[in-house]
Amino acid sequence: GRRAVRVRRDERALSHLADIADAAGRVVLEIYATDFRVDHKGPNDPVTEADHRSNELITTALAQSFPGVPVVAEESDPSRYDGHERAAEAFFVDPLDGTREFVAKNGEFVVMIGLAVGGRATLGVVHAPAQRRTWLGVADAVALERGDGGERRLHVRDREEPSLATYVVSRSRRTPRLHAALELLGVSDVRPLGSAGCKASAVATGEADAYVHLGRAGSLWDTCAPEAIVRGAGGRYTHEDGTAFDYATADLPVLAGVIAAGPRAHARIVDAVARTR
Repeated sequence: GRRAVRVRRDERALSHLADIADAAGRVVLEIYATDFRVDHKGPNDPVTEADHRSNELITTALAQSFPGVPVVAEESDPSRYDGHERAAEAFFVDPLDGTREFVAKNGEFVVMIGLAVGGRATLGVVHAPAQRRTWLGVADAVALERGDGGERRLHVRDREEPSLATYVVSRSRRTPRLHAALELLGVSDVRPLGSAGCKASAVATGEADAYVHLGRAGSLWDTCAPEAIVRGAGGRYTHEDGTAFDYATADLPVLAGVIAAGPRAHARIVDAVARTR
């Protein structure tokens, strides 16, 4: 059918995005191996040469390969993507998600490239250079992992019983409301993990059952690629109240949290979170 043709075309574009992310990852690792300098954009918001060089590589490559498509990238001047919300499609790029983890040298950082079409996350690549793993997704169609062991299809885990589930949460930003929601759910296995991309990918691979973050959850460049991958693996990825992400907006901060999980678990988490308000 027509959908299958679309997916094949999407997968070709996805493979190209993975190549760009891989090239950026090599630059990031070069800097990771050095005694790099750390600057700060704000409190608890570090930035390094790796962020800037990865940003420049990705935005240049996307402009060459997809001329005219806006690239909303974290380290770019906002004037470079002004009006992106009116475009039919737009890229959302986090050149180094998990800069705090990069600085701590714990390997939990990724390069993320997402494409939104009509305001919806459609394609996503999350590349973890230190782990030599790459996750790719076409929303609602397919998700894959590429690594040293080749390529495999991804499917979310969707346990009915939350007390048996593994939840991944922020390593550095957890709130009393989150703890209250996890208590309501009866979850005992809660694992802190750096980088929004790492946490969402753990759900897509089935290594975790859910990723929950309440309140401010970065910006749209932190969610577009992960959303495409989780949805490609059969999961749901929404705001904390269960509403869909809208990428056709000039408001880039994500203020209403993230819940990523299999469909049955997702509904249960949204319900528990609503009871903490």
